[in-house]
Amino acid sequence: MTLDNSTRLANEETRRAWDANASFWDAKMGEGNDFASLLCWPALRSLLDPQPGRRILDIACGNGLFARRLAELGAEVTAFDFSAELVKLAQGRTSPPLHVTYHVLDTADESALLALGERDFDSSFCNMALFDMADIEPLFRALPKLLKPGGTFVFTLTHPAFNNATAMHVVEEVDDEGEIKTVYSIKVSRYMTASQSRGLAIRGQPEPQLYFDRPLQYYLNLGFQAGFVLDGFEERSCPPGHPQGSPIGWGGKFSEIPPVLAARMRLMD
Repeated sequence: MTLDNSTRLANEETRRAWDANASFWDAKMGEGNDFASLLCWPALRSLLDPQPGRRILDIACGNGLFARRLAELGAEVTAFDFSAELVKLAQGRTSPPLHVTYHVLDTADESALLALGERDFDSSFCNMALFDMADIEPLFRALPKLLKPGGTFVFTLTHPAFNNATAMHVVEEVDDEGEIKTVYSIKVSRYMTASQSRGLAIRGQPEPQLYFDRPLQYYLNLGFQAGFVLDGFEERSCPPGHPQGSPIGWGGKFSEIPPVLAARMRLMD
């Protein structure tokens, strides 16, 4: 694995943060909070279309909650994360007869990725993690070699345009034709320029972790260069009336603004 020095340092800082946050994250996330179950899982299940016996690669699996859900549907899942602490917790939550195999592996290590099995997987996915990775180019280079012909890669992101590190949740009152209304909106000051910053995935976590914000074109162009085409796309928001996790959190009051984006890329035959 060869990374330039600044990327290597960022990668190691991110690994240390996720090891430190692993137990807190697992306790808060469990088998899926509202964000995972309402915004991410429906898109992942639809775009992956898991079938019994299909081999699926779970990239940056965290505590393995989606690996287990897919295994419950009959898929054979290989899951990995670069945090050894998260993998331990994932293994502790997984028991037979679920077909899930876990590995400690860094997506920046292309040779380690390929050792998982070339042309071995029907599909792959990465849920809410590409923006946690200092360098995603090795992963995009490896995926066409890991997937079977026509295989798919599905990923979810915090929406780069509406839910990046500069996004501020705004509540305003407006006088609309003589009626005072409350308007919920998002203010964003940066999108096009890739950047990194420290933040909290869940309030109260022991350590902040690095976020690597990139415009959507960056992800898609990496996929196109690797031989993928885009053939599935969803933007997910909470339905109107859904409870707010906090007064201005991603709940139903922000139903017109999607905090989550999901995309499916398919290898051209």
